[in-house]
Amino acid sequence: MLENVVEFFKNLPEKTCVQCGKKMEEQSECYSHSCEHCNNH
Repeated sequence: MLENVVEFFKNLPEKTCVQCGKKMEEQSECYSHSCEHCNNH
């Protein structure tokens, strides 16, 4: 059962910015959907 959970998280797509589409570095404490660049403009 644990292996299925691990495989699920390994197979999730990369997180991308909803505004510009750039790949975002995911952080466990961050739920933002925009990258730093788009957040600052």
